[in-house]
Amino acid sequence: MFTVMDAHCALCARGARWIARNDTAQEFRILPIQSPAGRALLHHYGLDPNDPTTWLYVEHGQAYTSLDALARVGTRLGGVWQALRLFHLLPKAIQNPLYRTVARNRYRLFGSTDLCNLPDPDVRNRLIP
Repeated sequence: MFTVMDAHCALCARGARWIARNDTAQEFRILPIQSPAGRALLHHYGLDPNDPTTWLYVEHGQAYTSLDALARVGTRLGGVWQALRLFHLLPKAIQNPLYRTVARNRYRLFGSTDLCNLPDPDVRNRLIP
């Protein structure tokens, strides 16, 4: 499993730590959007790496974005995180605008950071720069 996320976004860095802490099987790999591999994956799945709302989760060759990706990551992590499947109950007409609103305002709401320089060894072990 791969997740491609913004390496400069504090919310994304929190997401990376969340995945690293809860992925006991160590199946997830994290690629920054800013990396050549991350950009290549986004292009492969028809996504724009310059779009501020871009976030990608790939499982068994199938790509997921937006709240659908978050729900699927939660399902894969198991336990209490399976509750994120509730996002699937929201109509796409609500899911996508909700996700885009948060994504477009993520720096203002959550700040910025450098995912690639996080001191968390679990995150660093999963990172494909």
